[in-house]
Amino acid sequence: MAGIEDFDKLDLRIGTILSARAHPTAKKPAYQLEIDFGTLGIKWSSAQLTTLYAADDLVGLQIVAVTNFPPRKIGSFVSEVLVLGALEDHDGVILLTTERPAAPGDRIG
Repeated sequence: MAGIEDFDKLDLRIGTILSARAHPTAKKPAYQLEIDFGTLGIKWSSAQLTTLYAADDLVGLQIVAVTNFPPRKIGSFVSEVLVLGALEDHDGVILLTTERPAAPGDRIG
């Protein structure tokens, strides 16, 4: 079992997607997302969202991401944050989004 101390180690934040484009060097179809995290700045993520989302439909969405994992190279692209979504029993990843507008960089807790 994970304890609250484990959860507290994660820096979960709200980000607003500024742009999304195809990720040509990923092994599985993915997008390169440019995400605004307010005071944390602009971060990039590689996300396998192509099954349920068109790139243009992602722009402006507010998402939840882990912002304190180490950067990870995916193909020739460095992914700086992990965008969160539901994985099981779906045809693709369903993004975790906000129910109301939030400020980019707001902390999840």
